[in-house]
Order: sequence, then structure tokens, then C-alpha cells
Amino acid sequence: MDSAFVRSFPNAPSLTTGGNLRHTKNIYYANCYVPKVLEHKSKTQIEHKFWRLRQPSLNHHYQCTGWGSTYQERSRKYDVKATPEPSFDSKRSASDSKNILDCVKSFLTAFYKLSIPVATITRILSIISASLLAVEKLSDISPIFFIGVLQVMVPHLFMDIYINGVNQLFDIEIDKINKPYLPLASGEISYKTGVIVVASSLTLSLCFGWIIGSWPLIWGLLSCFLIWTAYSIDVPLLRWKKYPLLAAMCMFVTWAFVCPIAFFLHMQTFVFKKPVVFPRSLVFVVVFISFYFVGMALYKDIPDIEGDKTYGINSLPTRIGLKRAFWISISLLEIPFGVALLAGATSSSHLWIKIITGFGHAALASLLWYKAKSVDLKSKASIASFYIFIWKVLSMEYFLMPFIR
Repeated sequence: MDSAFVRSFPNAPSLTTGGNLRHTKNIYYANCYVPKVLEHKSKTQIEHKFWRLRQPSLNHHYQCTGWGSTYQERSRKYDVKATPEPSFDSKRSASDSKNILDCVKSFLTAFYKLSIPVATITRILSIISASLLAVEKLSDISPIFFIGVLQVMVPHLFMDIYINGVNQLFDIEIDKINKPYLPLASGEISYKTGVIVVASSLTLSLCFGWIIGSWPLIWGLLSCFLIWTAYSIDVPLLRWKKYPLLAAMCMFVTWAFVCPIAFFLHMQTFVFKKPVVFPRSLVFVVVFISFYFVGMALYKDIPDIEGDKTYGINSLPTRIGLKRAFWISISLLEIPFGVALLAGATSSSHLWIKIITGFGHAALASLLWYKAKSVDLKSKASIASFYIFIWKVLSMEYFLMPFIR
């Protein structure tokens, strides 16, 4: 090894110990080289200088032992010690895995915002409530009933993602003013990714409906698709959200007619195999939701009034003013609770059911009015928070609806 080391430096005539070496063992790190010979008048002395260079995976330790005098080449013994370190590939792999998990987490959070979970939860409760209207006796609540509920729930959840997503795709610039927290407006989801998610959700929804084979379910899905596509997309004769009456009709028809009737008929005819009937309870649901969603449709435009004015969307609040539109919508939201009290009092249910439904509707109506009086119409946050509260009140109402017969 001694001669091989010297041959690797052809310009070095010989190796001697320099003035920096002592009789103790010294540890030096590779790679090593011997500098050129420095000539002096009194004598010629070769100094050894070893520089430390870090290798990616191994630290090479060269141990030099032995001693020699100047002008003579002495034998050296070199012991090589290798200390393993974590490889660069393993570090990079761990870092990549963490980045992938962070990306997945961020996408799921943005997807959660895209689906608008409050409306989705209300949809789930509406499916359960309308399905219970088809139950005539306790024995009807069986595994077949729960399978029927899932058959409605899965395709409609994908349809809700499509409805919310396609609306946001065509409202990106408006949402940057009205709702900058939404994933497309904030840039959390790119436009291309949004298109893929929306198209995939629509495809899955219609495919599930077709595979299940329930015609009331297919009819309901196609109706939702056509109505809300016309509501959102910006093409001639469509984008109905620009017209207050058509915008209100979209919510009114979907939630008051299409959804409850389609859900009920799916359970009645496809799951229970019974003839088509329209019981009193279903009529009550249609009437209640009709009034409630007319009020919601009007209120929905109130938080968006600033962006609507900027982009020339003549919603009713932009025409009649914020305060007036607010109280008209509150009045429309209160009317169905009066209808519910009347329907509950005249129902054929047991007395204890009448009492529960009566107190329940009175409590919801009072809570809605109390919250409305505390809304600050100068605060966008307060207006938006009350809109979420309206959805929550509707969610609680769906627990009471099946008791009115």
C-alpha cells in the first residue's frame, strides 16, 4: 500500500514527516494529497497536508503510524476505518413520503371545503327523513330499508359534489370577493383539478344510479343535474343564478319537489315494492320545504351582494336593498313553522307525538327569530354565520318531519 500511495502522486519525489506531525497517532480524513516540494536555502523539507472532504455515505478515517527522518523515505502503515451513515436515498425517501402525506392532507381539506359539508349533511338527513315517510310499521325498518337508504345516499352525495363544484368553477372571480376561503378561489385546488373532480363526481353519481336501477332515483339525479347545471354555467340562455326568480326556483324545485318525492318513491316502489301513493306526511314535507327554501334562496344572495354588484348579477338584494331583503327572507323562513304547528295539531298521531312536534317546531321558530335579531347586517361574517345557522335549523327539522302523519 505504501508504494501504491506514492505512485498515485507522480510529482512527489519522496514522503517525509513534516514539522506538524507528532509521535502520537493522528487521524486524517480522505481524500488526501501531497503538495509540491518547497525548496529552502538551508534545507528541503516536504510537509504533509491532509485535507478533510466529506463523502456522502462513508467517512473514511486514515490512521498514520510510524516515524521517519528527513531526506529518507520511511514505510508507513495506513489503517482504513469506515463509519456508515444513513444513505442519502433513505433520507430523500423519508422526506418524499412526508411531502406526499402533506399533499394528500391538504387536498382532502380542500376537497372537504369544495363539497360544502353543511349542505351535504342536510342532504343526508333529508334522505333519511323522506325514506322514513314510507315506513308504515316498525317491521319495515329492516336491513332492506337501510340498503335502500344507502342506494339513495351514495349517488346523491356525488351529485352534491358536482353541484357545489360546478358552481364554484364558474364563480371563481366572484368568490374571490365574496368567499375567498373556498378552495378554487383561494388556489388550494387548481382549475384543472376542479374540473376533474367535478366531472368524476357527476360520472360516478349517474353510474351508481344506473347500476342500482331505480327509476325514481335516476329521475331525481338527472333532474338535479339539469337544474343546477343551468343555474351555474355561463352560456347563453342559462346561468339562471343571474335572475332572482329563476335562482329561487332552482332551490325551490330541487329541495321541495325533486328530492323528497324521488327519495320517497324509491323506498315505496323500488325497495318495499308497494304501489305509488302520496301520503299526508309527504304533502306536509313538500309544503314546508317550499316556503323554507324560497326564504333560503332569497337569503343566499345576501352574503354575495358585493360580488354580485361588481359583476352585474341583479339579485333581489341588490335591487331592493340589504335590510329589506333580509327581513323578507326571515318572514318566509318563519311561515313553514306555522304550517307545521297546524299540521301537527290536526294529525292522526298519538297525543304525546303531537306535543313533541308542537314544542319542537315552536322552539325552532323562536330560535330562528332570536338569532335573526342579533345579526349585524354590516358584518359579512355575521351574515354568513346566520346562513349556516339556517341550514342547521333545517337539519333539526328533518328529525321532526317523519312524526307528522
